[in-house]
Amino acid sequence: MAKQYVNTTINGDNHELLCDPTQTLLDVLRDQLDMTGTKEGCGTGDCGACSVTMDGVLVCSCLVMGVEANGKKVETIEGMADGDDLHPLQQKFIEHIALQCGICTPGLLVASKALLEENPDPTEEEIRYWLAGNLCRCTGYHKIIEAVQDAAREMRGA
Repeated sequence: MAKQYVNTTINGDNHELLCDPTQTLLDVLRDQLDMTGTKEGCGTGDCGACSVTMDGVLVCSCLVMGVEANGKKVETIEGMADGDDLHPLQQKFIEHIALQCGICTPGLLVASKALLEENPDPTEEEIRYWLAGNLCRCTGYHKIIEAVQDAAREMRGA
């Protein structure tokens, strides 16, 4: 199959790429752009490790074809921090020790950021529901929920 031209914005930067039509967005990010923060856990959209936002919608990048990013705005974990300044969610994940092995952490952070952009004051139940598509084998979720709640309070200025 012939490669297709893709013009997309990733973390605020314009990228012009040639993508194989069978290549996932996850593969494009990791293999063509060396953005290895987005992880592959399952390859079937069940674990959330590959979560990114595309035009503000949370998606599993293992289920999106790279060519579908044409004309879209993609945000990954690499775009969360502002230089050396961590996003409040990243800082709270550290403070609450809400990460261990790191495979799920980028997807959880991207998903949590998407949640707080939509709902800046979520209940614990809403956080758990929103993050249900992100699986973690290490933490038991309690510290993750606390970190998201704390970041939400900080971001609201509460």
